[in-house]
Amino acid sequence: MAYKNDAMKEHAYKIINKELKEGGIKNLLFFYGRELYLINWAVESILKQVVDLSYKDLDFCKLDGKIVTIGDIKNNCETISLMSKKRVVLLNEFLLLEDGKSKYFNEKDEKELCEYLKHLPESCILIIVGSDKAPDKRKKLYKSISENGNVYDFCQLEEKQLKLFIEKKFKQAGKIAKPSIIKEFIILSGYYDKDSDYTLYNLDNDIKKIIAHSEEPEIFLTDINEIISGNINTNVFALIDALSKNRKDEAFYLLHNQLSFGASHYRLLALICTQFELILAVKEMKGNGMSLDKIKGTLGIHEFRIKKAAMFAERYSIKHLKQILQKVYDVDKNIKTGLLGSSLALEMFIAEI
Repeated sequence: MAYKNDAMKEHAYKIINKELKEGGIKNLLFFYGRELYLINWAVESILKQVVDLSYKDLDFCKLDGKIVTIGDIKNNCETISLMSKKRVVLLNEFLLLEDGKSKYFNEKDEKELCEYLKHLPESCILIIVGSDKAPDKRKKLYKSISENGNVYDFCQLEEKQLKLFIEKKFKQAGKIAKPSIIKEFIILSGYYDKDSDYTLYNLDNDIKKIIAHSEEPEIFLTDINEIISGNINTNVFALIDALSKNRKDEAFYLLHNQLSFGASHYRLLALICTQFELILAVKEMKGNGMSLDKIKGTLGIHEFRIKKAAMFAERYSIKHLKQILQKVYDVDKNIKTGLLGSSLALEMFIAEI
């Protein structure tokens, strides 16, 4: 998000969109965050508004932040725009705002840049792009940027925003999808799974494949199931779903499917353990009268996972969940001590649930 303080919570893409409409874009911008898809959208949106695309090669410059020098930055920012409203300089993958170092950029250069940013030419827009990591706010360079420009965190989209993104993409292709189908698509994609590297780029690619696969105006769950790549976390949820409904054949299929794609026995077991521990925690918290919002805040886990765990929790008693977890711990012990082979141990676990 763009901010002078941490109070603003509106997503960066909304702020950029509003500033472009109102003509309020500053000439010093710093972009970072998980969603490179939206960062690239923001850069392109700025270019469309201020650069004459016929002269893009002359009035737009992209610098490699890993090898850039202070001289490169100053020279390009001070070059006069020929036919555009402003010249745009994109400093890409500039990691000095984190812990990154460059042999082309020393402490003296960094200090010089801090001073230069105070007097950046009005004829130029300098866009600095970091990585998906949050910048070090203690650094003088970060303070110089935030004092003289705006900082935008292109973080993960919230559920409502993500649904609108998917709906818009389908609509642009002449397709429709029911809210329940879009919700299931999000769950299957693993977008909100902890430690998942599935971003809007992956989602957009899957949307394109689903659209190409679908022969009807409406998108159905079968279209999504046949295309979505998902990830190991999502498939473990599907495995637990099958177990909770006593569909052992489906659970065995999902287990062997993951193993055939190279999933580690140990990682699968660890994820199964983590998911059942989450289900038990949600079950106990709900039993103590806690709301889903309170549970979400206490556990620090995304709402999608909490709701999914709550759904599974309805199918088990606390006693049964504790028994399942004990079996998971026993399986882990049997594998590590060599008492059972890893594949056999996992199959026996599924058979005994």
